[in-house]
Amino acid sequence: MNVFNVLSLIGGLSLFLFGMSLMGAALEKRAGDHLTTLLGKLTSSKLMGFLTGLLVTAVIQSSSATTVLVVGLVNSSVMTLRQAINVIMGANVGTTVTAWLLSLTGIESSNFFVQLLKPSSFTPVLALIGIVLYMTAKTGKRKDTGVILLGFSILMFGMEAMSGAVSGLRSNQAFSSILLMFSNPILGVLAGALLTAIIQSSSASVGILQALASTGQITYGAAIPIIMGQNIGTCVTALISSVGANKNARRAAMVHLSFNIVGTIVWLTVYCVLTAVFDLALITRPIDQFGIAVVHTVFNVLCTALLLPMSGLLEKLSMRLIPDKKSEPEHTEQLDERLLDTPSLAVERCRKVTEQMARVSTRALQDALVSLEHYTTPLADGIREMEDQTDRYEDILGTYLVKLGARSMSSRDSTESAKLLHIIGDFERIGDHAVNLLESAEEMRAKNIRFTEQAQKELSTLTSAVNEITLLSMRAFENDDLTAAAKVEPLEQVVDTLKEQLRTRHILRLQRGECTLDVGFVWSDLLTNLERVADHCSNIAGCVIEMQHASLDLHEYLDNYRSDTREFLADYKAFSQKYALVPSQG
Repeated sequence: MNVFNVLSLIGGLSLFLFGMSLMGAALEKRAGDHLTTLLGKLTSSKLMGFLTGLLVTAVIQSSSATTVLVVGLVNSSVMTLRQAINVIMGANVGTTVTAWLLSLTGIESSNFFVQLLKPSSFTPVLALIGIVLYMTAKTGKRKDTGVILLGFSILMFGMEAMSGAVSGLRSNQAFSSILLMFSNPILGVLAGALLTAIIQSSSASVGILQALASTGQITYGAAIPIIMGQNIGTCVTALISSVGANKNARRAAMVHLSFNIVGTIVWLTVYCVLTAVFDLALITRPIDQFGIAVVHTVFNVLCTALLLPMSGLLEKLSMRLIPDKKSEPEHTEQLDERLLDTPSLAVERCRKVTEQMARVSTRALQDALVSLEHYTTPLADGIREMEDQTDRYEDILGTYLVKLGARSMSSRDSTESAKLLHIIGDFERIGDHAVNLLESAEEMRAKNIRFTEQAQKELSTLTSAVNEITLLSMRAFENDDLTAAAKVEPLEQVVDTLKEQLRTRHILRLQRGECTLDVGFVWSDLLTNLERVADHCSNIAGCVIEMQHASLDLHEYLDNYRSDTREFLADYKAFSQKYALVPSQG
């Protein structure tokens, strides 16, 4: 094997790793919505958790990526540790799919139809289809499909290049001597673990082993311990990812390591006993790509069959290894940056956190409305705390969504993230207006300001309308309820009308000497803040409607909607009657 073969090996390995990364990312993006749905249906059932891990890993082609994703979900409290254990076990079986795909490179036959199954026969066609889809499709699923085909073709081409580069080792005695060392089970496990830890992908390390197996120099006795070690090496990625996470997330990474170490120890012991007691001729036979895929699958299935019924013990072991500490408060990262590598899940998580923000903002406003008539110090403290929460939510969500925007996402996820980025500002401003209303209530209390009975009734009418428009906008956002969203704008117009009516009536009372200038200043502040809350509700509802059409031109939406006189005027008339003011006296 000369220097040019080494260069070819390096080039083939680089293409192989790049193709695997490219295909995995594109598969994840293409299946993003389905991935979210699949994880959303996750239950505490061992079988469901196992199947979830298997299917997700088969889709994104990396058990390491799945485990890192699980660590992020546990850290965000989206998934429990017990659920995570079952998913991790499924991921170990799901990763064997890659080995079966790569085993196709070892097909040898003169039969035309069998030859068609060789990657060297069909990958050029897939590459052609992929590049056509990639270059002709601007965005969306067709482009993602093109990237998947290109990634697969590059992966297979890299595999063929590696196999060709090492083909000269078939009769190399020095290479044979090195491989004989790995017949020692301990050295084989260490070699497999080290290789996988370096490249951080068991699928890739299995592919490299399959390329070397094409020389015919690797025996079953050398390959089996290496494959066992690869399962341990793949845990490095999750362990690194768990640094800085909460206890349960670190425990999930520890479960992954414990599962693979225990499985390797048990089945390596069985393997050593069998080879010592029986003269197994298979051990000295050369292994091919297909044989590696079989051994990889059998080993992972056996580990899962052994430990899946004992998942509870693995959970207890992880809790012993990472115990609770009374002095260490549990921290939950609501928006874990590990999820950024899976945009569909990151977007879904952002939506859940935004819903929490919306509920806090709405509660702050409702309490502020209560404070106008029934002020208490605990109520005031609670409103200010909730407003601080909305500020923190906006800061965290805004930063996270900007980072997410730099990732490659499906059009649906991109639309949803843009909607959330716009909406969080409106919810934060509603929280601000809640504090403004509270400050008006405190000013009234400090200056002993009293509204007339008529003014109080008018204000109650306006606050009831604002409370309803807030609830309608919340319902529209949380449920993507277009019916609720469509009612917000006509109600906002009613609020505008009420504001002007209340302002005019106040001026008349002022002229009649029924109230003072101090009352007028507070009255004006209240009307302004209530009207602006309605404006932000209108923005939220308008955004929900417009994002159904992947647009954010809210002004155009509002103009077009108001021109739809039949629907708009019907709702406007109903709300006008509902919130009609009692005729003023005098």
